[in-house]
Amino acid sequence: MRGADLLVETLKAAGVRRIFSLSGNQIMPVYDACLSAGIEIVHTRHEGAAVFMAEAHAQITGEVGVALVTAGAGLGNAIGPLLCARESDTPVLLLSGDSPVAQDGRGAFQEMDQTALTASLTKLSVRPVRANDLDMATARAMRVAASGRPGPVHLALPFDVLSANTDAPVPTTARDMMVLAPEAIEAIAADMAAAARPVILTGPVLSETRAPGLARQLGDAIGATVLCMESPRGLRDPALGGFGAMLGEADMVLCLGKRVDFTLGAGSAFADDARVHVVTPDEGERARAHRNLGDRAATHAADPRDAAPALIAAARGNPSSDWQSNLAARVAARADRPDVDGLTPDLICAAVQRRIDAHPDTIVICDGGEFGQWAQAYTSAPRRIVNGISGAIGGGPCYGLAAALAQPDAQVIVMVGDGTVGFHFAEFETAARAGAAFTVVIGNDRRWNAEHVIQMRDFGSDRGIGCDLSGARYDEAVAALGGHGEHVTDAADLDAALDRAAASGKVACVNVAMHGLPAPAAP
Repeated sequence: MRGADLLVETLKAAGVRRIFSLSGNQIMPVYDACLSAGIEIVHTRHEGAAVFMAEAHAQITGEVGVALVTAGAGLGNAIGPLLCARESDTPVLLLSGDSPVAQDGRGAFQEMDQTALTASLTKLSVRPVRANDLDMATARAMRVAASGRPGPVHLALPFDVLSANTDAPVPTTARDMMVLAPEAIEAIAADMAAAARPVILTGPVLSETRAPGLARQLGDAIGATVLCMESPRGLRDPALGGFGAMLGEADMVLCLGKRVDFTLGAGSAFADDARVHVVTPDEGERARAHRNLGDRAATHAADPRDAAPALIAAARGNPSSDWQSNLAARVAARADRPDVDGLTPDLICAAVQRRIDAHPDTIVICDGGEFGQWAQAYTSAPRRIVNGISGAIGGGPCYGLAAALAQPDAQVIVMVGDGTVGFHFAEFETAARAGAAFTVVIGNDRRWNAEHVIQMRDFGSDRGIGCDLSGARYDEAVAALGGHGEHVTDAADLDAALDRAAASGKVACVNVAMHGLPAPAAP
């Protein structure tokens, strides 16, 4: 068989059944091999969209998401979303076609050092140079992506390596475990039990979507409030309510897969006398915790996914306190409804929440600047994907497509701003072609509102520039691409429009004209 067949059979042995890809010359042997192996290719309109889709697929399914792109600008277009996958701790395998090994240094078409471009954004970037190496290289990449602190990996695939014959056997893959040491379990359990005001902060890998029920189990066993932080706004994430103002009162903080970075003020958000335990498999993040917290930090090399059950089993409990009750109330608190007539972001969120509440299984996706923050704060669903700590926007429709294909019985609702939706608008056509049914709700204020808010605040009300958008009929464009469109200008019409969108059985766009308001502040 060819190197491409060995690559694809290795992916199939690892459980891969779907690849997100945009075609190109160098990867045609992989397409041919997928046809023989029965692996589905979701053919996108942009390479970046393929990586966003792989990221969402991984978060929803727990598998390694796989994206396949061609060389040159194909790889270049895919690099931005690698940052998102790295910051969201999501296991993604990026496969890229590459120029032939036999022509290295001779100026081949699209010849470049691909691994040098991706190395800083991935856990592993390698270029196999023999067909016989593709099996072990692929198995290793899958294992590295899922192990420790999950994240993206990259394999550059020279065309002649994919085309060459090989008789190497197909290996299997598995996730390595990094188990929390018994003495670490004892130390954390003792400090938690002795604390009067303990808090547990988790990173994206332990979100409710990726670790269902874990926060409740941890909180019940240990007697502490458990919060997942996965927003670039950190303690100013509107979804956390007034939590930021109370974190400084905690006397014990367990960061379980949560980095001590800018989202926590590089540690300045903690009380000076707070005891802090940081559990992460990433050596660099353990060093960062010590750099930011000094002697206050106790770091432990372990995978938080493996550490959490051990901590639950060892928990000694911690009696509920008024402080914990007050903390929970502050997290749940939201700012008062804006005193503005007409359609506002909170009204859109309320209508979406009514649909969520009426469906037994909903995946909500929040993407964008100010409207994305409203969505995060004012909607709640069993499963959620956000645009993540990277702060990158635009992947929302791609996330929605992947979620709808992975969970066809779930109700998938994507909430984006009118600026954000433009990044990968062509993927509405991909969704229609792939039969992915989900609803995209656009909060349309005719501008890049996050930047507009900064300009008004920092430079003055007469210093706005470059942030205006038109009243484009995105709903009509989606209908032209094969989906369903709704245009809403009155709050009274919202529920019916959402119902029609869901009933269409297609990818749908509900384009809602609204007042552009700043993200909700903490109450």
